[in-house]
Amino acid sequence: MKLRVAGLGAGYFSRFHYDAWRRLPEADLVGVADTNLVKAGETGAPAYPTLPAMLKATSPDLLDIITPPETHLDAIKTALDHGIAAIICQKPFCSSLDQARNAKALAAQANVPLIIHENFRFQPWYRLIRNQIDSDAIGTVHQITFRLRTGDGQGPQAYLDRQPYFQTMPRLLVHETAVHWIDTFQYLLGPAQAVYADLRRMNTAIAGEDAGYVIFDFPGGVRALFDGNRHLDHAAENHRMTLGEALVEGTRGTLTLSGTGAVHHRAFGEIQQRCILEPEDWADFAGDCVHALQAHVIAGLLHGRPLENTAADYLNVIEVEEAIYRSAHEWRKIEV
Repeated sequence: MKLRVAGLGAGYFSRFHYDAWRRLPEADLVGVADTNLVKAGETGAPAYPTLPAMLKATSPDLLDIITPPETHLDAIKTALDHGIAAIICQKPFCSSLDQARNAKALAAQANVPLIIHENFRFQPWYRLIRNQIDSDAIGTVHQITFRLRTGDGQGPQAYLDRQPYFQTMPRLLVHETAVHWIDTFQYLLGPAQAVYADLRRMNTAIAGEDAGYVIFDFPGGVRALFDGNRHLDHAAENHRMTLGEALVEGTRGTLTLSGTGAVHHRAFGEIQQRCILEPEDWADFAGDCVHALQAHVIAGLLHGRPLENTAADYLNVIEVEEAIYRSAHEWRKIEV
């Protein structure tokens, strides 16, 4: 059996979605809708100017929403009105927590799976790190640090060549970018209990924050630090492979993620480290995580495997995000 898949959106990131769908033997890409019909046609799929027109013409099983947050709720409502069987929605999920709750409730009422396309937890290095933690390879984890260094945030032309709407987003670093690590940290460590944030805007050409620190408290006294600065870079030929560098520290060892996607393990008390995940020329974006997420969804819908990142689960990520912004505004730790 093949799932008939339709996509909404033909912007910068959509190319990774459509390439991944074409590489999945159990998916059939039947159409793409975008207000720019030329861009929709460039995907190679049948092009439609509106979502209703595409849904009516193609009758897909699954809609993949790949548009900015302010479009999500209306797109989900339209898909549900047309009897869609399942929906994937890109992050950030909706423009507010209230919208996200509404979308989740509408999908639940219709008994339609709604999965959020949060793909970073599907990157091979984070799947490996989770395995290392679960297998006690580094003992009791005390803390995780991620240093975001995208190097794309300097000057008046920042983001215009790839995702120009970044410039006008009132919330950028956390809502658009750090949300990946809210989810990834919780995938690795469990639910966050409290956050403390210090955020700032460094580039006056943009509306939102583009640098800052967020400290997370997790069960058992474990902590995580997100240290983000979109003006600075890290050692990598492709800065979008990992977007930065990570350190996972436990009582029996340390894991290090480099900008190449390699993961090294150093045992406690030792100097030498060994590579446990070699750098690889991945087929697509960031360890081919888009393909991995979409394959996961196909396995869930067709073969009954448990789905990660359902809207019901993902509401917690948005609640943590709201706590981060509240912390930065009030200059205090906020419980989640």
